[in-house]
Amino acid sequence: MSHQDTPKTAIILAAGKGTKMWPYGELRPKCLLPVANQPVIEHQVQGLRANGVTRIVIAANHHCSRIRSLFRSDPDVEIVDVGETHGTAESLLGVATHINSAKFWVVYGDIWIHEKDIAKLGDLGDLGALVVRHEDRPGNYIGCSLFEGHLESIIGHSREKTSHHFVGFAMHTNFLHYVATVPNFFPSVDVGMMVPNELHLEAALVNMMRDQIHIPFRETERSCFDLDKPWQLLAANNFSVKERCEEIIENQLHAGATIDPSATINGFIRLGKNSHIGTNVIIEGNCWVGDNTHITNGAFLTGNIVIGNHCEIGYGCYVAPNSSIGDYSKVLHGAELSGVLFENVYLYHYMEIAGIVGENSDIGAGTVCGSLRFDDGLVSHRVKGRYEVPRTQELANGCYIGDQCRTGVNAIILPGRKIGSGSIIGPGVIVSEDLESNKLLSLKQEQVKKDWNPDKYGW
Repeated sequence: MSHQDTPKTAIILAAGKGTKMWPYGELRPKCLLPVANQPVIEHQVQGLRANGVTRIVIAANHHCSRIRSLFRSDPDVEIVDVGETHGTAESLLGVATHINSAKFWVVYGDIWIHEKDIAKLGDLGDLGALVVRHEDRPGNYIGCSLFEGHLESIIGHSREKTSHHFVGFAMHTNFLHYVATVPNFFPSVDVGMMVPNELHLEAALVNMMRDQIHIPFRETERSCFDLDKPWQLLAANNFSVKERCEEIIENQLHAGATIDPSATINGFIRLGKNSHIGTNVIIEGNCWVGDNTHITNGAFLTGNIVIGNHCEIGYGCYVAPNSSIGDYSKVLHGAELSGVLFENVYLYHYMEIAGIVGENSDIGAGTVCGSLRFDDGLVSHRVKGRYEVPRTQELANGCYIGDQCRTGVNAIILPGRKIGSGSIIGPGVIVSEDLESNKLLSLKQEQVKKDWNPDKYGW
């Protein structure tokens, strides 16, 4: 499909509250979660434009002002507050009057997808679905089965019968009446399933199929991440960081960027404007560095690392492969990082962080995140009352620290624990259970004071 045939308008559905993403959905919509330091929705907008879309409408509600702020200087992106909706079908109807072409594309705002896979929407004409193969069990998705180029069935959170789930749709305004008439309970489920009261866009497809309308599909060829839970955000970052760094095939030094002769670099560097790699730095592999960032004094970066703008990295710190460091962050003085830092996170003084740390968080000296259990097992996570076990040790046993948190000296966070936004872990506390948002967890110490002098000791 040529760009001349591409629909003018694409809809991004981004009105949900993201409660399963706790603690990272409280202060932002999921579409603003950073993957390799770029908000998911900004990545989607770039991918849609690369495929010829000229106008993008975002159906928003939860923290809508943050989306408006991101696109404040972009006249071709329209943000519509659709209010508190009861599902994706209602969110789409909330922007229906803003659709200015008969054909349009719809994508979910919490899915990280490559622009070359977005292009597959162009092969679907007036109606079709872009799907991705399940990585987790089928029960986590509204899924579908495929047969000879079209959808064979759609089942909500099936126990075992589906192989793929939905990433985006090509649609025509002629089909909006199906969206307007979806039932408030999903119409296609396994026997015995308990169905929530919600208006799903996929329910419109179920009714189309029941009316003998064939729905073609295209399948993504590249990794695609549905960001529903914290460990999925960690997985998306790991993959995207690796992919971005592997695309660097020669050193790229932008205006004012410098590398000290004493630095050891076994790979290629993309070094932003006025950024500097200083004395005795060791980088093993490729590294993508933003503007005005300083990496100095014996920092050890293992390669395939993305670092944002205005960061300070140095003084014997260690950064593990596939890590991502947000703008204005500091990793200094023997700190160790394996995972993701959002914007403006400080890691100082001999600590070990494995997992994700939310924005504006200050991690105290000696804080340690454990990532290995004595039984070498995987931590079971509770998400809205339901237990789930991520598929790898890195994802299951990583720690998930929310936004605007602080820890005291020598705090210990056991594998897989989550700390809610706005919370504080006091000095010496061992965090063995998830901590709710806006809590202070401190250690009540019982002390004994006795006389101690030469007479007592035995002179």
